[in-house]
Amino acid sequence: MSDEKQVIARADHLYVAYQDKLVLEDVTFRVHAGEFWGILGPNGSGKTTLLRTMLGLVQPFAGSVSIFGKSPQNLAQDRDRIGYVPQHAVIDFQFPIRVWDVVMLGRSRKIGLGRRPGKADKQAVERALELVEIADLAKRQIGQLSGGQRQRVLIARALALEPDILFLDEPTAALDVNAAESFYEWLHSMHKKMNLTLVLVSHDIGVISRYVSAVACLNRRLVAHGIPSDVLTGDALENMYGCDAMLFGHGDIPHLVVTPAKKGEGDC
Repeated sequence: MSDEKQVIARADHLYVAYQDKLVLEDVTFRVHAGEFWGILGPNGSGKTTLLRTMLGLVQPFAGSVSIFGKSPQNLAQDRDRIGYVPQHAVIDFQFPIRVWDVVMLGRSRKIGLGRRPGKADKQAVERALELVEIADLAKRQIGQLSGGQRQRVLIARALALEPDILFLDEPTAALDVNAAESFYEWLHSMHKKMNLTLVLVSHDIGVISRYVSAVACLNRRLVAHGIPSDVLTGDALENMYGCDAMLFGHGDIPHLVVTPAKKGEGDC
């Protein structure tokens, strides 16, 4: 078990509500430095809300969340230690901007308003492009890339800040199944090369569970969390999805989950 000194992010009895509707209820967990976390759950389970609360974009009404031992609202310079790739990036892919320039935008907070990038900023962009293995695309216009390549650009933009923890919200939402699996395999490989903590939100249990070191199964409450092979049992999945789940084996962990809709109910 990891030592408490290694905790990089934590939540304690966290409650979050939108317009008097409870979205997260009594959520408690610890993320240790160097881990690759997958926050899993069906649509509407509170995954993105949890991520945004950890980033300080949503304020809880009870309990607490902290990053590097501080509340997200009081991080000051430590905010530069956090990278974030949102689910829907606001980028006009038709705009004539190069991959290099998009990644340099990730250095904005360090560069400062009205200042030009320095040597350290350019080196950080070069390292980020090399880490995500698209250095050869640096001069390419962003709209000329495939969906998977664009996602790597967005991750490089976040990595250009040289963070200690990287949050990703549904990074494969715009990719097909084969591209998504290749992307997660690459992400897992990248994580092994870096001294970086990853926290990733996804509904794709079958793929994610093969690559992360820990999972948090969420459906408003934290149903279970820990090592995927220990956590992703029939009971946990049923509690998470609110209906019966069929599992198809893939080694020691589930490969596919089928959640048959019940009459009068929406998707599980």
